Amino acid sequence: MIIGMISSMAIPRISRGAVGGKQASLAGNINIIRKAILFYSIEHANALPGATGPQVAAQLTQYSNLAGQTSPTGGPAAPFGPYLVAIPPAPVGFHPDCVDIMIDSVNSPPQGDSGVTAGWVYNPVTGEFYPNASDVLINDLAADGVAQIESPS
Repeated sequence: MIIGMISSMAIPRISRGAVGGKQASLAGNINIIRKAILFYSIEHANALPGATGPQVAAQLTQYSNLAGQTSPTGGPAAPFGPYLVAIPPAPVGFHPDCVDIMIDSVNSPPQGDSGVTAGWVYNPVTGEFYPNASDVLINDLAADGVAQIESPS
């Protein structure tokens, strides 16, 4: 009976700890990516990265020139970046632990899609970056001002 009482108190605490850890991881990952997008924009004449998910990932994790063309090595032809070592995995959403980026250039905030295997959703027009998750989670994050970059201009 004592073991049952202890486990009834411990299990909810462990569950809350896991949820809190995912929320902290999400906030940290979004903050890192948001800053990388901002730094990219500053060095690329206020242009935001990418029109496709792979292009966004390459522009944030490789060297690039002013036009956004990427190179795995830096030098005079590609003096900017990289801004991230790698795209961090999304800790929550329809496809947790996925690093792929889905593009939604129509909606603000961009909307998740459970049918697309991507951990993140990005709007290259506004710079908004969210986990590929339910509209409820994305709208909550948007209401909190999370995941939208400030214009450097």
